[in-house]
Amino acid sequence: RVPVVARLVGEEFFRAMARIYIEREPPRSAVLIRYGVSFADFISSFAPAASLPYLADMARLEWAWHAAYHAEDVAPVPLAELAGAVDRAEDVVLTLHPSLGVVRSPYPIVSIFALNTQAGDVPPTQLDGGEDALVVRPRLEVEVRRLPQGGASFILALKAEKSLGEAAASALGKAPGFDLEANLAGLITSGAIVGV
Repeated sequence: RVPVVARLVGEEFFRAMARIYIEREPPRSAVLIRYGVSFADFISSFAPAASLPYLADMARLEWAWHAAYHAEDVAPVPLAELAGAVDRAEDVVLTLHPSLGVVRSPYPIVSIFALNTQAGDVPPTQLDGGEDALVVRPRLEVEVRRLPQGGASFILALKAEKSLGEAAASALGKAPGFDLEANLAGLITSGAIVGV
């Protein structure tokens, strides 16, 4: 379930780390679909993994991918219905897809994820800066996208059932460069809006 984490640390290290995790937190149910939710927290306190400080966030991103893959299927809202909500945009409350997850990181996890999910050898890279990820599966494939400035705050406010106006104000307060139109367009094109 965490192939990028395994690729980053190598098969032998990963197997040893996973064995220790299983010993500390054995499955408590025969339904294993939810097993591993605490793996990222385990990694963040696992001293031998300290040389890869982004590894726990990568595990969080892969868990969000896993959760999105298994989430309920819901059709995105038709564009005509979204267009009709423009008149009351300030007060409109958007319902987001049940598969949608946001992972915030001070590391470039979306870029690292993309590099490690392509076929062949991973080219050496120098990556700097944090990236927030949007993970969603409105159709057949799970998508992982890098969010623009303020996007994570905006989406998390929408998930908390804040109105569009409240969510935008919250994002602007945390990221002065927040662009409402660009962030809304990203949600629309990713099929993340399922109700108005």
